[in-house]
Amino acid sequence: MPTNRLHAHGCERTRRPRYFRGVTPASSGWNLADVWESIATAIPEALAQQQGGRTIAWHEFSARADGVASTLLAADGVAEQDKVAQYLYNSPEYLESMFAAFKAGLAVVNTNYRYAADELVYLWDNGDVTAVVFHGTFADTIEPLRARVPRVRTWLWVDDGSGACPDWATPYEAAATSAVEPGVTGPWGRSGDHLMLLYTGGTTGMPKGVMWRQDDLFSILDANNRRRLPPEQNLDAAAARVERAGPRNMPAAPLMHGTGLFNAISNLIVGGSVTTLEERHFDATVFLDAVERDGINSTSIVGDAFAKPILRALDAEPDRWDISSLRVIVSSGVMWSKETKDGLLRHNPRLIMVDSLGSSEAIGMATNTTRGDGDAGAPSNSTATFQLSDNTKVITDDGVEVVPGSGQIGRVAQRGRVPVGYYKDPEKTAATFVTIDGHRYSIPGDYASVDADGTVHLLGRGSQCINTGGEKVYPEEVEECLKLDAAVADAAVVGVPDERWGEAIVALVELHPDGTLDEPGLIDHVKGRLARYKAPKRIHQVPSIGRAANGKLDYRSLRDEALAADSTQ
Repeated sequence: MPTNRLHAHGCERTRRPRYFRGVTPASSGWNLADVWESIATAIPEALAQQQGGRTIAWHEFSARADGVASTLLAADGVAEQDKVAQYLYNSPEYLESMFAAFKAGLAVVNTNYRYAADELVYLWDNGDVTAVVFHGTFADTIEPLRARVPRVRTWLWVDDGSGACPDWATPYEAAATSAVEPGVTGPWGRSGDHLMLLYTGGTTGMPKGVMWRQDDLFSILDANNRRRLPPEQNLDAAAARVERAGPRNMPAAPLMHGTGLFNAISNLIVGGSVTTLEERHFDATVFLDAVERDGINSTSIVGDAFAKPILRALDAEPDRWDISSLRVIVSSGVMWSKETKDGLLRHNPRLIMVDSLGSSEAIGMATNTTRGDGDAGAPSNSTATFQLSDNTKVITDDGVEVVPGSGQIGRVAQRGRVPVGYYKDPEKTAATFVTIDGHRYSIPGDYASVDADGTVHLLGRGSQCINTGGEKVYPEEVEECLKLDAAVADAAVVGVPDERWGEAIVALVELHPDGTLDEPGLIDHVKGRLARYKAPKRIHQVPSIGRAANGKLDYRSLRDEALAADSTQ
């Protein structure tokens, strides 16, 4: 076999590629690498990815992934389903290196770029990671911890202008542009059983890797397409479905989390393209500039954490942007308020806004679709209301289905195509993936009630439930109520120990620049809309709630902050 020498910024590596062609395509279901290769053949010149001035056509997308795949396969001792971590901001290299791993029959592991050294070591050790693709800006973080992750044999450095490639890494661009024949495959071939690991959690325990079979993931993401592909892999059908360049997607949410990643994959499987912003922190004006400039058709956000800044920018300069190309906004993970959706419709009445109740463990458990014509996917179009899918029900902790209109509270459970389980964690797997009446359900922990007409009201995760005076209060419900006040930009609600109530409800609020805190008035505001026992006992103003890049809150840290604020009063 030929020997490739990769040169860039003083980095040099000798690789002996171990790639194989002519392997029979997956017989155990859909494999994403097979699908994307068939699309690259069908529409080679169509746009696949872009960022700033960079554009990558579908044939380049596949060819570059071939180069990276051959480099991954050249590592000593490489084995089927070895793990490849993406330690990257949103960029073409994120999806490209995933494509490469799937071509090679390897699994991928998302990496939260906000993690500190100990968290990275835990993740890569727990995930048995053998290769890491990383942006150059993270080289200084990686350098001192390399000895603590001895399984990692391959480091692929993505040049982001932050400095030279370290001598222990291989330049990603040299790998991507290395001369290899198309269709790189490992000696074990490709399979629909090959995994994608999506690590989730960390605010209520150590992160855990959700194992998705590619066949299951593909089938779920393809289910909403008008021209669905058959249950068994048929690459001729996949290619025939793609007659021209598909829709243009731009994830506002990070690709390192399921909301952004699943939405991007959904767009690619229909021959669309994915645009990633160059900025590493969400800026609504930059986002809207790109929507207009690039004719973006769909985007993924994480609730009001993204939608409210977009709406504020549009309200401040209503004539600045033409966003008529934007047809679909998909959100998942946190609350997306009706008021914000209504505001966005004022600026683009053609918008279709899909609020999806889902998680890393269960995709599309329930939805609420809001349209400008008033047609909604749930009987009630209020905040946190959903219509269950055919494979979803709400069950009590005893495993009994909640009777609509009974007032009972249960957890949302989804059957059908669900993950294999948690990587190397049989106990958590058994607790989350439960067999009821012969059907295997994924039950991530979202609590809800069901109206007589079938409308589902999401209450929040049970792990954050506050028990105050014998009553259960779900923080998200109170947070959304607080954010209806004109002065409040964002809010978090936690329970703190209390002699009288067991737990007292305390709110932390982030105000708008011109807002002032009226604690008694804000408490009364909640009492006027929710049961009185759900109102905070105390409210503290904070500079920032500190939402993560995926829009979620670190309730453990917020609880400590609330306790500290209480102690100063």
